[in-house]
Amino acid sequence: MIPGQRSNHPTFKRSFLFAIQGFRTAIRTERNIKVMLGGGLFAICMGILLRIDLLSWAIILLCCGVVVAAELLNTAIETIVDLVSPEYHPLAGRAKDISAGAVWSLCVIVAIVGVIVFVRAALILFGVL
Repeated sequence: MIPGQRSNHPTFKRSFLFAIQGFRTAIRTERNIKVMLGGGLFAICMGILLRIDLLSWAIILLCCGVVVAAELLNTAIETIVDLVSPEYHPLAGRAKDISAGAVWSLCVIVAIVGVIVFVRAALILFGVL
């Protein structure tokens, strides 16, 4: 919205529906969102299987949400770059690579957190801890 213009500002409900529309579009068109959601589903199944505690659930669900949000932001950045630079440009490629690198680095940390949470849960489940 341009500051000072309120005439066609969407209502809260419409803004919420736009967000859902964007999420659905990303799921339909972006492979990596599907991969991230699949990883999240796997983490949820592992949590159920290993009977993780409430704090561990909070950590796992927060990690899943942050990864999906980061991938959505990466997709938005790549879409904007493609819009403003339809032909290849080194700076456009660099922006897209850096955005993807941000998601990758987050995924590495989230994977480490997942290993810590699930190994601990497995050790507790099998009576080692």
